[in-house]
Amino acid sequence: MKLLRLFLGVIVPPLGVFLTVGFSTTLLINILLTFLGWFPGSIHAIWVIMKYQENMDEVV
Repeated sequence: MKLLRLFLGVIVPPLGVFLTVGFSTTLLINILLTFLGWFPGSIHAIWVIMKYQENMDEVV
């Protein structure tokens, strides 16, 4: 599932973020960054997905 989210985070950044954190301010920030350009949105999406996974690994 992580690979799918990362792939979608690169191709369609808001979708990857939505699948990771759901509807939140993080998603709105990513949508704004994606409107400013595909590259900033993708970088933010990858960061959010990796940070979420890191936090989930700490909990377990």
